[in-house]
Formats: sequence, C-alpha cells, structure tokens
Amino acid sequence: MGLSADRTRPARSPTRVIKASPDGIKDVTTPLSDADVESLKSGDRVRITGTLYTGRDAAHARFLPLMDEDKPLPFDVRGQIIYYTGPSPARPGMVIGSVGPTTGSRMDKYAPKLLALGLKGMMGKGSRSMEVRAALRKYKGVYFGAVGGAGAVLSRYVRKVEIVAYEDLGTEAIRRMEVEGFPAIVVNDCHGNDLYQEGMKAYAR
Repeated sequence: MGLSADRTRPARSPTRVIKASPDGIKDVTTPLSDADVESLKSGDRVRITGTLYTGRDAAHARFLPLMDEDKPLPFDVRGQIIYYTGPSPARPGMVIGSVGPTTGSRMDKYAPKLLALGLKGMMGKGSRSMEVRAALRKYKGVYFGAVGGAGAVLSRYVRKVEIVAYEDLGTEAIRRMEVEGFPAIVVNDCHGNDLYQEGMKAYAR
C-alpha cells in the first residue's frame, strides 16, 4: 500500500489517552495515534494544537491517481488531520486570512483511501457518507466539525502557515498550518457514533 513522500512515521506514544480538561474540553495534540482517536467520542469539544494540513476538492482530485497507482502523496498522512478549507489571503499583520470549513461530503469519495493510508482526522462541516463512517470505524479515524461562518475568528488560532504542494491551485493549495487551541467538535468517532443523527433523535417528536 502506498505511503506519502516522507516515509518516517510520526513519533507518538501509542498509550496516550486524551482526557477532558477542567472546563470539559479535550486538548488534542497532533499527530494522532489510535489511542488518541479511541479516546474521542461524538459530541466532545476539542482544542487542537499542532499541525493541520489544508486540502479541498482540487487537491484531493490530485491525490486520487497517486493512491490508485500506489505512488507517494505530497505529505505523510499518517497520524495527521486534513482540514477542508481554502484560506483567504492574509490581511496586513495577520498570519492567514479567513479559514472557515467547506462541506466534508465533497471529499467523501477520497476519504476511505486516505484513512487506509493512515490519515487519522478530517475536519469540515456537514455530515459524511455511510462509506466514510464505516472507514472511520475500520481504520480508527475521526471527523471533526469546525464552526461555519467563523473563518475570521478561527484564523486567530493559526500561528504559522506554509504551502507544501500544488501552489498552482491558489487558495486550494495544500498548506501546513501550525495551530494552537483550534476549536472543533467531534462529529463522527471511530465507535460508529454520529453527532448529527444523535441530535435528530434527541429532538425528534
């Protein structure tokens, strides 16, 4: 099975368990291990610190032939989180512009293969397909929801950003973002739970 360009597996203790802070929010640090993912449940509020890779439709479309041909991807997906966003240009004095999420289902056809390669997290908005949710269970992955319409606020949690691949795609180029305390919520966990379905059941009449 193909891996990505950097063949060095991210160093991380396999026994780490993510626990809630006194304020009830779980602090998540990348890269993620299987134990980290298993510690997360749908509905958990989290603060993510470490690296997020950005990628939307155009970048994922370029991933597909590489995965089909068992060729390396532009970065090592193992243990990482891909955030479905295309940042706007940074204003003077800012690290990055607005970084609001795009709809996760647009990446559904690519997600299972990326999870099979070791991707541990995805972040966007909206629900995911049954196939993606099954892949999260099979490969121990998690889907986070970011707050839509709050891209300018979310940019405050980005400390550093650099383009790592596909610069010709402009805003949809793959970027490596270093973040601190980036807020999100667990929508789909690796145990088969779905926050959207749970919410509908809770308020169904």
